[in-house]
Amino acid sequence: MQPAAAEVVVVVTSPRAAITQRSMSIGRGSGRLAVLAGLWLVSLVSIAAVLPEDRADGLYHYYNGGGIQIDGPSLLVRKKVANNVSVSANYYVDNISSASIDVVTTASKYEEKRTQMSLGIDYLHDDTIMSASFTTSDENDYAADTMNFSISQEVFSGLTTITMGYGRGSDVVTRRGDNVFSEDVDRRAYRLGLSQVITRNLLVGFFYETITDEGFLNNPYRTVRYIDSNPGNLLGYAYEPEVYPGTRTSNAGSVRARYHLPYRAAVYGSYRYYTDTWDISAHTAEVGYTHTLGDPWVFDFSLRYYTQTKAEFYSDLFPFQQAQNFLARDKEMSTFSNNAVRLGVSYDLIRDGWSFIDRGSINLIYERIMFNYDDFRDLRGTAPVGEEPLYGFDADVIQLFFSIWF
Repeated sequence: MQPAAAEVVVVVTSPRAAITQRSMSIGRGSGRLAVLAGLWLVSLVSIAAVLPEDRADGLYHYYNGGGIQIDGPSLLVRKKVANNVSVSANYYVDNISSASIDVVTTASKYEEKRTQMSLGIDYLHDDTIMSASFTTSDENDYAADTMNFSISQEVFSGLTTITMGYGRGSDVVTRRGDNVFSEDVDRRAYRLGLSQVITRNLLVGFFYETITDEGFLNNPYRTVRYIDSNPGNLLGYAYEPEVYPGTRTSNAGSVRARYHLPYRAAVYGSYRYYTDTWDISAHTAEVGYTHTLGDPWVFDFSLRYYTQTKAEFYSDLFPFQQAQNFLARDKEMSTFSNNAVRLGVSYDLIRDGWSFIDRGSINLIYERIMFNYDDFRDLRGTAPVGEEPLYGFDADVIQLFFSIWF
């Protein structure tokens, strides 16, 4: 299900999101947008009056951490069909094997496959680009369709770009082994961005997004635990299903900057603040450095820190059954933080053209993410109820992708 404070592009908030949010397609439900796998090499400020280049990207992604392994391929192709029109298509696969702490303490290991397909079109008119995309995603217990629209306008001789966007998502939640259970989710997203050229070397962007969700917003398999003093219960606690509110509104604002150094290098940074009606607030900060070595090599290094507060209806252990109207024990709804270190390298395989290919590159990204939970406990050992050790784990993310321009 959707992570607690779903981040887009620059942030990994949860294990499930870690592999997808820096890949060609990201997120589940709201915020499921198509992006280039090599976004970390690209300027943070979009150029409204230029269509995307003709290119194809083939990606293999891999995630391993917290008992979850995710891998699969993705292919993204962009092509101009006229001087003012560009179309794109993306195919993305997640092969998921999960023996996470939630699974091993309340259920059994499972495997599933998620496939996602996207189509997009960009139309250029003078200093304006209008974009539309459609994404459909399917797995054995979740289906989602999302439409996104945006318009970008250059003003002040191209030094400023204003972008407005709207997204609408329609999801269907089912449950394995239950042919009757079926619930709907409606998602809407409103986005506003301002990109500004400050100097010839400094680019700054400001972005704001509001997302509204309505429908079945929790995981149909997940449970919460409560104290059970029944003498026949040796654990000292029992489980009951999670219950979430039927609506949620979130707001997020961010600022990003990139400064190009005189020796073919750049430093960049970003800050994002998130808040929602479930009383979750989150802060994300990232700094990075990009360096070229000769003509063919580009190296990238970044550090990121993320922290969030828990939802108002979250608890690791409730005092009794049905202790309140809404109940959650999803660790991504708890108070937690993560630190990430990312290393990337890109090498131009083809620089002078070959056949129909103008240029080609191979790219490798490795990311190490350290998760620490402040009020979610590890139930796999033996300890007094409510005094179990706090949970934490490390995850590895690898992305290998090839890009060609034609």
